[in-house]
Amino acid sequence: MLECGPAPAPQDLCSHQESLSMVAAPSDGFHGSQWRSTCLLPTEEQKRDVGHPGRATLDESLGDRSPWEEELLGQIRAMSDSQRSRVLEAIQHRIEEHTQVITIPGGSSGLGLQLPRAGHWGPSTVFCLQLLWKEVADPGIRELLAPLNLEPQQPVEKAFLFLVYGLILRECASSDLVRRHLMRLLELSHQTAGQREGMAVASGIASSSHLQEVWATLEHLGRTRVLRTACTSPDYQEPYTDVHWRWVSSTSLLCYGHMALHAGERILPWVDNVISRMVYYFSCSCYDNILETSFLSAAVMLVKALKQEHSTRRYRFTQIPELIQCLLAILQKEPNFLATLFRQKIILVIMELSKLQPSLKPVVKSRILQTCLQSLYMLPPMEMLKSCLPPLDLAPDVMVLYQKSMQALDLLLQTFISENKSMDEMCFLLQHTEPWLKSDKSHECKRVVQTIFLLLKYVVDYVKLTDEATPSMLGHQIGLLMLLWRDRDPVTQSHSRQCIYLLLQLLIQQKGSMGQFMHLNKMKNFEAKALRRSEMKFYNLVKALDRSLTPAQHTQLILTLLGGLCSHDHLQCDLASQLLLMIFQNQSIKVEQVAEILQGLFQELPSIVFKNILQTMMKAVTVLGTQHTQETVEVMLSLCHPSERQVLPLWKALANNNQLARKVLMLLYMKLKLRPPKELVRLSQQAELISLLALGTIYELLYTREYKATVRWAFAGILVGLLTQLHYLFELDVVEGISDYQEDSLEVKPLSPCRTCLEALKGLFWTTNYWEVFAYLQLLRGWELFEHLETYTEGVTLLARAMAHYDCEVKAVLGQAVISLKSSEERDNIVAILVITEFLNSQELTQYMSRRAMDNFLSLGLSSPNQLVRAMSLKGLTSILMDPKKVVLLRNQLAGLLDSFMGPEPQDLMGLMGDLGDILHSLGTQGIGATSIKMAPALLSLFEDEQAPVRGGAISLFGDVVHSGGKKYRPALKRQAFQALVPLLFHLVDSCPAVVMKTKLTFLRCAILLKWEFRKELFGKLAWGHGLGAENDIFIYMVWTAGRLGGGPRSPWSEARSSRPAGVDLPGQPPQKPEADGHEVHRGHPAGLLYRPLLFPEEGRPENLQEILGGPEEGLRLREPQILPELSGRHH
Repeated sequence: MLECGPAPAPQDLCSHQESLSMVAAPSDGFHGSQWRSTCLLPTEEQKRDVGHPGRATLDESLGDRSPWEEELLGQIRAMSDSQRSRVLEAIQHRIEEHTQVITIPGGSSGLGLQLPRAGHWGPSTVFCLQLLWKEVADPGIRELLAPLNLEPQQPVEKAFLFLVYGLILRECASSDLVRRHLMRLLELSHQTAGQREGMAVASGIASSSHLQEVWATLEHLGRTRVLRTACTSPDYQEPYTDVHWRWVSSTSLLCYGHMALHAGERILPWVDNVISRMVYYFSCSCYDNILETSFLSAAVMLVKALKQEHSTRRYRFTQIPELIQCLLAILQKEPNFLATLFRQKIILVIMELSKLQPSLKPVVKSRILQTCLQSLYMLPPMEMLKSCLPPLDLAPDVMVLYQKSMQALDLLLQTFISENKSMDEMCFLLQHTEPWLKSDKSHECKRVVQTIFLLLKYVVDYVKLTDEATPSMLGHQIGLLMLLWRDRDPVTQSHSRQCIYLLLQLLIQQKGSMGQFMHLNKMKNFEAKALRRSEMKFYNLVKALDRSLTPAQHTQLILTLLGGLCSHDHLQCDLASQLLLMIFQNQSIKVEQVAEILQGLFQELPSIVFKNILQTMMKAVTVLGTQHTQETVEVMLSLCHPSERQVLPLWKALANNNQLARKVLMLLYMKLKLRPPKELVRLSQQAELISLLALGTIYELLYTREYKATVRWAFAGILVGLLTQLHYLFELDVVEGISDYQEDSLEVKPLSPCRTCLEALKGLFWTTNYWEVFAYLQLLRGWELFEHLETYTEGVTLLARAMAHYDCEVKAVLGQAVISLKSSEERDNIVAILVITEFLNSQELTQYMSRRAMDNFLSLGLSSPNQLVRAMSLKGLTSILMDPKKVVLLRNQLAGLLDSFMGPEPQDLMGLMGDLGDILHSLGTQGIGATSIKMAPALLSLFEDEQAPVRGGAISLFGDVVHSGGKKYRPALKRQAFQALVPLLFHLVDSCPAVVMKTKLTFLRCAILLKWEFRKELFGKLAWGHGLGAENDIFIYMVWTAGRLGGGPRSPWSEARSSRPAGVDLPGQPPQKPEADGHEVHRGHPAGLLYRPLLFPEEGRPENLQEILGGPEEGLRLREPQILPELSGRHH
């Protein structure tokens, strides 16, 4: 693309006007759907304009008259009205006979008429009144014309006939004579371009003395002829069949143009009427190139007339927007190649019209800019402009046409900013370049950047902006230019950078900061020295922008760069991400910007194509979160519902910094505690509660690998927060969906708030690897206790008991419970006292808190207004930890009960086992010592009792006993647990579901005591496994672990051989025929696996568990708990 050079100075703006004369008229017989050939050829005047771009025929005086014209006027004035009438009739008759169109290039109107000028009397412009010599018989008239020295051999020039016709009409004193002869002239054929132009010239000359008469005549012509040839609709394109009147509307347009040109100082009272007629006739006529040429010619003449009238600047026009709209319609229909100066002429006319009052409304300016930019920027690339031309007799200089058209556009933009010298206007102009700055076509982008550069250079050099407006969209436009800093075209690169410097210069000039101005100049000089480290230039410019832009502008800049991340051009994406990271690291982002920036990034995230760009942006989010943690968390909570998970990458980014991740969870915990009372919460607002959003987010982060360590660190706070949140949801009565949750369902449904809280509570233990606590409640169906407010306290108690049992974060949770006990919220007190009273049975509690401190806290609970809190506080004060003397009493009571239990015929076994269990729980940390060795065999013997409640009670109590014997007796209890494995295995298929559930828990507790390798996998099969496949896997875990520990006379296998049910043969024994006693074990039962020698190699133990379970390619296909829907898709 050619460089347009520096912008002209303001004082040269008027002298820089291009010639507004039009190109040659279309050839006759042209139809609208066909491209004209004549108009493609440059006229003589255009050729002169190419060499003299500053020449302006617009400034030629219409009042200059040649000597021959003065002499002719003298003769005409000497005629009488009758003589003038006869001459006019003779001219009409001669014009009718003049069938051949004589078109002489050039002329003041540019439509084929070259009128004589002073000193140009000769063969090039022949005087044609010789026809009057032939046609007029009056000797007096011959004498009148004699002084003109006519030579009969001279050729006839029809253009001059119209000139004389107009001069005669102008000198007539009779209005009726003027109307009559002008109407007769207009009734001649309108077929040829020369005839249409001649009629318009005559009408214009006549109007200089008879404006009202000419206007009335044109009005009559419009009513009787123009409207008859008008199209019935905008889409109507069928030409009028009568060629005599077909282009009468074009003639009318030219007449109005010449009227304006000859009106002089009278133009202003008539100008709105003239424009309204031009617009109306153009709009209702069938569109073709003759119509557009005539309209543009009339507009050019109108502008010339207005420029010559000095009072134009004070006049308020009413029809300018409509006139501009018609010009834009012509511009839109221009073909996509350059063969004429039509584009230049239209833009220059619009430029002159835009200077008139009142100022154009933004919507009109917007239409102008959109149309003009599209017409020029969408032209083919420079190297293809010439090849796109249709076949021409004389090809124009396309490069010159392009340059002049682009210069016209530059002048238009300079006029707009000169008329409104404000930064708002500058942003308005730049706003319309946005589609082209984003264009994928290099030549379009190159053109628009050069246009912007020339405009900014002009403003910096010659325009002083009058206000201190700081439009926010300036940041957006700066961002678009910054995205071109790595454009593949070096010219675009250079201009985009210079544009940024110029915009910065304008901003600094507005602020009047000399220091910043000097710094900017140093930066420009620094770049001029061809510094190769582009990143350093970027950094300097980022710092300069941070200092110069307002927060709103800075935000728009960032949002624009965020939009650049989604490009399919990796260079641009990388540039945008690096710039954003620099901006974030520069700590220039204010608190009020955070929300809009994060919302913008959230919208763009799904569209980012390149992985490394996404990684860079996640680093930027980490930086932003570090600087504005609270605001970042609050905004991210509001972006979308946590269950939708689109915001999860942003949360992950905040976990890249360990300290930041901890702050995030602390803030979420604080948001979780923002619980307005039920009376203040409307039903429609429940989903928008900040505590529910925080709850959903915590729920998601539990399963996010990046937060695993942080969740473990914040375990106690999250646990207490979830327990109190669930109680709060019960208070709000939002319990729908909590009980109808199905873990096995593959259907993805949003969880209700209550269910979300419960699943988060379960997930907290599972994801932090406290699976034993999870398993304890799962196998006792303890999680179901949290589904109802009536059993909520039982659920908390059971959960705290399991935590104390497995020493799960006792110290940290105890600290949180003490804090909650001091809270003014009743729900906090309830959760706290339930946890503390159960923790009193923990073996480690005394390491974390003294009895005196615990006594003080429990005494605090006695003064609570809540009855449950007071009762549990009293219970805690009477525990053996607070009153050690009770240990002896409980052990004595245990001995008496044990004697009754182990007697020959014990009474009320269920009652005895219940009492034994309560004493075991009350003794807690003290344990039962050697008593456990006695109780275990007795309970084992009840595993096969015929009564299901007895079997279930014995199995459950057995699990408590083996876990309560203390470290001293643990080896002996392990042997007891070994003895119970096979019987427990059989009871996994017990006919009573309650017994099966208790068996699963005791089986797992034995596995934990024996420290099996696959305890967690075993629990998965116990909890969620179904069918023979799950039973087989459970059996294999047992075989694998027992085999590793080694067999022996007291191993489970010897026990299995001695206590196996009928029909089950063990390895090393011949199969026996099963007895039909109702106790047959099917060969599909786990015990039936003992038939398979595969499980017992020669060494006596299985070699490879992976091989047994199905080969290495399958692995351990163990099902993990479905704590959330589609848990398998969770992030680990």
